[in-house]
Amino acid sequence: MNKRKIINDPVHGFIKIPYDLLYDLTEHRYFQRLRRIKQLGLTHLVYPGAMHTRFQHALGAMYLMSSAVETLISKGMDISEEEAISVHAAILLHDIGHGPFSHVLEHSLVKVSHEAISQIMMQKLNEEFDGQLTTAIAIFNDSYPKRFLHQLVSSQLDMDRLDYLKRDSFFSGVSEGVIGSDRIIKMLNVVNDKLVIESKGIYSIEKFLVARRLMYWQVYLHKTALAAEQMLVHLLKRARALIAKGDELFAPSHLRYFMEQKHGIEDFYLNKDVLDNFALLDDDDIMCSIKVWTRHPDIILSTLAKGFVNRQLWSIEISEQPLKPEIIKTIKEEVRMHFGLKSLKEANFFVFSDTIRNNAYSVKDDKIEILFNNNELKDIASASDMLNLSVLGKTVRKHYICFPKVIKQKLQSNGVLF
Repeated sequence: MNKRKIINDPVHGFIKIPYDLLYDLTEHRYFQRLRRIKQLGLTHLVYPGAMHTRFQHALGAMYLMSSAVETLISKGMDISEEEAISVHAAILLHDIGHGPFSHVLEHSLVKVSHEAISQIMMQKLNEEFDGQLTTAIAIFNDSYPKRFLHQLVSSQLDMDRLDYLKRDSFFSGVSEGVIGSDRIIKMLNVVNDKLVIESKGIYSIEKFLVARRLMYWQVYLHKTALAAEQMLVHLLKRARALIAKGDELFAPSHLRYFMEQKHGIEDFYLNKDVLDNFALLDDDDIMCSIKVWTRHPDIILSTLAKGFVNRQLWSIEISEQPLKPEIIKTIKEEVRMHFGLKSLKEANFFVFSDTIRNNAYSVKDDKIEILFNNNELKDIASASDMLNLSVLGKTVRKHYICFPKVIKQKLQSNGVLF
């Protein structure tokens, strides 16, 4: 059987699957599930074209990995065929543990990070593939001796970021996210077992960091998508509370499995049913259930469900400073009266506040280092004449509160301003 398939990708063009093992991995049910997980969660409610999936992103990251490995080998790096196959497998599977709607329900539906679940799934796959993923898992975990291979998979300049910025920009239509991934990859090199960028690529790195910052504000942290995400989180929280009380509530058996009880990381290791049920979870399960919940007699669940399904999303206010507690209490009291709720505690399902953060570059993680002709290495924060450390390393925090639009209109008519 010919396993060297070619896939037509709208972002990168024709993508080759370079090794038989990678083809077998893409055919596995764990990986095929990613077709049913949206890359950008609920962002399609803002940008209608953003309907692409984790499946597409994983293949795109694998394609970029092929270019990176080819570039490094051409510059004299010692990368064996086993290592090449393994680093491709590591990037292909790096997101395999994502749950429904990607990051939206992480630590909500399941109290385990997607990175941890990815590792568990990779170990399960390694058993099925007779140990062929052992090196890939070591690279993924950063326990493999050649650390630059791990940096290609996970760092501030990995193939994951290079693909998702370009891909998310393409499908959302937000042109600020366009980056020169090809040039960045051509400028890759390795010094002292660390991934570096040759000085000719410094402007592409500056553009990459600016693009990432802008994409966070315009796409990943867009306030309308944020409102939808909070409604979804509180929808499931209400559904879980009703199930705990013994209420009849529709949900596919594998979704109900996680709503009836909470599972930690040890459960994934010790109980085969946990992983088997998780491997069935996808966006369709959530949407199917929520559509049924629009007719549920519980006013909190049905109101949230109707608003979510019909895109009647809550209002969201973002500010530099936290909202005063007395204003939040006033909002909750208005919500309680408007919807006929029993208490302010129930109003918490309709009123939620939190903080969002954005920084282009972390000075604490693996740094992006620029290699100059005299073999001097400089952190991008000091090498750049446009982006200094105070700009690059700054974390911007904003506060927000989310609640029904009808309440906002009432408050404004009563003179309460935000």
